[in-house]
Amino acid sequence: MDVALQQLVNLLQLGSIYALLAIGFSIVYGIVGLVNFAHGDIFMVATYVLFFLSTLLFSIMSSTFTVLFVTLILSVIVIGLLAISIERVAYKPLRNAPKVSLVVTALAVGLLLQHLVLQFIGPSPQRVPKLVPDFQFKIGNVNIELYQLLIITFAFLVMLLLSFFIRNTRTGIAMRGVSQDPLAASLMGISRDRIISLAFILGSAIATVGAALYGMAYPIFDPYIGQMINWWSFTAAVLGGIGDIRGAVLGGFLLAAVMVISPIILPVSSYRDIVAFGFLIFVLLVKPSGLLGKKSIQKV
Repeated sequence: MDVALQQLVNLLQLGSIYALLAIGFSIVYGIVGLVNFAHGDIFMVATYVLFFLSTLLFSIMSSTFTVLFVTLILSVIVIGLLAISIERVAYKPLRNAPKVSLVVTALAVGLLLQHLVLQFIGPSPQRVPKLVPDFQFKIGNVNIELYQLLIITFAFLVMLLLSFFIRNTRTGIAMRGVSQDPLAASLMGISRDRIISLAFILGSAIATVGAALYGMAYPIFDPYIGQMINWWSFTAAVLGGIGDIRGAVLGGFLLAAVMVISPIILPVSSYRDIVAFGFLIFVLLVKPSGLLGKKSIQKV
């Protein structure tokens, strides 16, 4: 029972992070139709921004939670500006180009960000400062860390706020309209450019929050972390149905379940990556659009 509870906490922690990353991926795809393979490297840059800002703020502030809050707000602003710049410079001129051009551009943007960090900061691993004080809750023989509760609670809060925003605000409804029928939305006076910019801001903001939560649990990072994050967020998004926020959440927690449970069943923990990608292939063979994805018909 204790082992099951501990693994459940681990699953919820990892699933919360994967779900947020997959949501960021899906928001951009749902609005623009772009598989944004620079998403993981934006996460990587966000991790460095969080690292430098938190290190600076700890030198002038003593309250851990104040540093966490201020660092997160400033990081969201910085990464939001980066995302807008990338969209305007790299993606907007190619909006009517073949999809393959956008995918190649996204890959190039990701590599550019990675090599800029390698050039100006270096390849050495860094450690995010401890943003949450050490504290444990004990349930039976199971120790639950404070950072685990914060990750799970904060991630669910972000998901609930995002769901409310998308479903109940004029801007959120406009985003859904552009996602479902861009031409009809334009005819109704909705600015597609504004909605696309907002999608990139939201996607990058969620990636930044994901980076902060990830840093609480896994504080060591380097310029190559974006590659791993890219594939896991993409896998989670595709599992649930890329472009669907509910699917991104489902895919994130399903992927986390595979990652947490497979090392228990299999003799070697490194097999979990094989199982995860095998599970993705199986799901796509059964339902090519993902678990909650809808079939789309493209006219030629």
